[in-house]
Amino acid sequence: MLIKLDYALFHWINGLAEHLAFLNGLMRFMAQYAPYLFGVALLIYWFTFKMPNRMMVLEAILTVCIGFVISWGLGHLFYRDRPFVGHSVIQLIHHDANVSFPSNHALGAFALASILWLHHQKYRVLWVILAVLISVSRVWTGVHYPSDILAGALIGAGCAVGIHTFIRSRKLPAIFIQAAIIFYENWEQKLGLKPAKQAKG
Repeated sequence: MLIKLDYALFHWINGLAEHLAFLNGLMRFMAQYAPYLFGVALLIYWFTFKMPNRMMVLEAILTVCIGFVISWGLGHLFYRDRPFVGHSVIQLIHHDANVSFPSNHALGAFALASILWLHHQKYRVLWVILAVLISVSRVWTGVHYPSDILAGALIGAGCAVGIHTFIRSRKLPAIFIQAAIIFYENWEQKLGLKPAKQAKG
């Protein structure tokens, strides 16, 4: 029953690629390139040279890494082919015929959007909207089922909340992260990568 519902929802969303073809260019971009916007954002936050922002970036990286490990395990336990392997679909982007469940794109997007939200960053609502668009685009372009997306989003957001809560509720993880950043900043200062004004502070 759930499998039939999942495929019916996939078929409806994927069918929009034919009925709303003028959006296909946007969906291709969202499915393939929009995730890099999160990477650009993390780089920008890192190079503000502010400790809270750098702690947030490391928290985000840790969250995504843990999420991908969970995804890898689930992918091996519950292997599922991509929609285009067993069905006739409208496939707008190329993709290898590898494991479909869960969606790493949805996982990464929701993990990072959740971290930005939990740290009360400016435009955090836009990052959540971007994560939603990335997730929908993966179904629209024919490379994921809706359940792949839902699982990935839940794992990503769940890991973000779990890691954030763990770091905030215990002193040791925060101290360790701060120590790692300070060690890096000493190296950064020696190489002259850190602005002189910031180095003095």
